[in-house]
Amino acid sequence: MKSVFVINGFLDSGKTSFISYTLGQPYFRTKGVTMLVVCEEGEEEYDEKLLKATNTVMVTVDDVSDITPDKLIELDKKYRPERVIFEYNGMWNYKEFKLPFLWKLEQQITLINAASFELYYTNMRSLLAESLRKSELIIFNRCDGLTDKLASFKRNVKALNQQAEIVFEDAQGEINLTLDEELPYDVSKDHIDLTDATYPIWYIDALDNTDRYIGKEVSFTARCLIPQPVIKGMFVPGRSVMTCCAEDIQFLGFPCKFTGDLGCKDGDWIDMVCKVDKEYFEGYKDEGPVLKLVSLKKRGKPANEVLSF
Repeated sequence: MKSVFVINGFLDSGKTSFISYTLGQPYFRTKGVTMLVVCEEGEEEYDEKLLKATNTVMVTVDDVSDITPDKLIELDKKYRPERVIFEYNGMWNYKEFKLPFLWKLEQQITLINAASFELYYTNMRSLLAESLRKSELIIFNRCDGLTDKLASFKRNVKALNQQAEIVFEDAQGEINLTLDEELPYDVSKDHIDLTDATYPIWYIDALDNTDRYIGKEVSFTARCLIPQPVIKGMFVPGRSVMTCCAEDIQFLGFPCKFTGDLGCKDGDWIDMVCKVDKEYFEGYKDEGPVLKLVSLKKRGKPANEVLSF
């Protein structure tokens, strides 16, 4: 099994610097050959001394068609690497990236120049989404002077990848701060009434900052989802949310406990009130938001069946 690491990001996101730094770390050393597949030419170049010292061979490819499984197997036969690192071109659609059989993706990391994030998020969201969706770690660098925007950046990324670890760095290194932002509702109140516009924001924040909502009542319009197989005394109220484009719609909802007769069936639209708690849930493989039903009332379809960030 060959280990593969993919470093994503648009031009000028810092991929070359990140890979160079990582190659030089003792914890990343390996006895065998490392094959570095560079998919675009940036301003910064790799140090030949570093490549030699770390037993790294660099292969440059100019087109996404040059990294098909068959062509990667040819490179494997030529260089016999123990592991492969891809410096992947952010302008190439990640959907087209395929690995040969027995090549295992160990980690995918996306680097983002924070100063350019809003531009890419607005104009190239579908490409950005593909690189972010399966990344375990997302690093925003060059965050100097952007502290007031970082919370919204984090929310935008979490909408695309809820499990990713997100790190912010400035010129001095990692920013160690609490990303509190002005939410579009008063989180200090005991009851929060959500609208179509605020439900997606609340969902992401409650997932990331569950403790601030524990014990609070929340009301919102939802669609009833009965999980299969049925879990006694539990359903999932939520909303369909478009996080990127029409082909990228997700149902975002939290497990909700109830007693007695639920009063609605799968697919029904409801107006509901619930209390937020934090418990272990198998779907999370950890503790997370679990709702407790206070009341619900069936209703007709809302004007907006699909919400957006």
